[in-house]
Amino acid sequence: MADQDLTQELCERVRVAAKSGTPLCIRGGGTKDFYGRQCAATDVLDVGSHRGILSYEPTELVLTARCGTPLREVRAALAEKGQQLPFEPPAFGDEATLGGVVAAGLAGPRRAFAGGVRDSLLGVRLLNGRGEALQFGGQVMKNVAGYDLSRLSAGAMGTLGVLLELSVKVLPKPAFERTVVFALDEEAALERMKALARSPLVITATAHDGESLYVRACGGERALEAAEQALGGDPLPESETFWQSVREQTHGFFAGELPLWRLSVPPATPALHLGPSFIEWSGAQRWVFSDAPAETIHTAASAHGGHATLFRGHDGAVEVFQPLPEKLMQIHRNVKQAIDPVGSFNPGRMYSEF
Repeated sequence: MADQDLTQELCERVRVAAKSGTPLCIRGGGTKDFYGRQCAATDVLDVGSHRGILSYEPTELVLTARCGTPLREVRAALAEKGQQLPFEPPAFGDEATLGGVVAAGLAGPRRAFAGGVRDSLLGVRLLNGRGEALQFGGQVMKNVAGYDLSRLSAGAMGTLGVLLELSVKVLPKPAFERTVVFALDEEAALERMKALARSPLVITATAHDGESLYVRACGGERALEAAEQALGGDPLPESETFWQSVREQTHGFFAGELPLWRLSVPPATPALHLGPSFIEWSGAQRWVFSDAPAETIHTAASAHGGHATLFRGHDGAVEVFQPLPEKLMQIHRNVKQAIDPVGSFNPGRMYSEF
């Protein structure tokens, strides 16, 4: 599909919808339709054709593209210059778009060591609920202008508006990466990850699948040889394939049939024993299969200063994100009202009330 600019068409569509009070369901590639609640709107605003890389300055480490630009095209353009998206986002399908990546706010194995989606988001061009195209942030790394409204879009599930264009920070790909494996149970793996977080080694990913701990390090050949000697463990020949399976959830662990929960907790949180678990990000992200009541999972996460999301295995009608304290929910309502005053975008996608 050819690159094209549909800004005017999208603005007009939103103006008409706002005037008639017709809510819209924003859709790009559709690869993350499973995530979050089911959108209450029946009219689809297709943004997948609004696509194309607008600028890419490898020396400045910045790429700007329209929201419907396929993630695979972004990755290919960066790979040609030996660069990558720092947060290693999952695609969950060939039709994943850059806008969908930012709207979902999901990051891959490198997240704990290179930052998340919002950390790499420099600026956005956003279509608000009045049909106005607004610019937030910029296209440079040093950009400070009051509240960073652009980063609110990361993980907002399209509830704040249509992400017309996005400027993201990119980084050079490591010269070499290697993975080593340790046979450890969950408690021992958490202790090892805690120790590695304090080490000078350049670690770029950790994961524990219930039986083994996987540790990925990067650097030059000599640095990696030294890291392997310091780490110990057994080399993993198919390192890239393994981490891709973790990122895209094709690893055998994710074939479970129970509801899949995603817990975000402080890395030092001990084993939670809620069900079969897959641990990433030095202990900060924990995938758990459990049919326990949502309140049980939420309580376990919040007891350690974290929160839980029902990631897969639901009908789209239940609340999937952990309930917010009333004061924080009011802030969400205020931001939503300011940017999307008539509630045009993705009603019910995050929380049932907006």
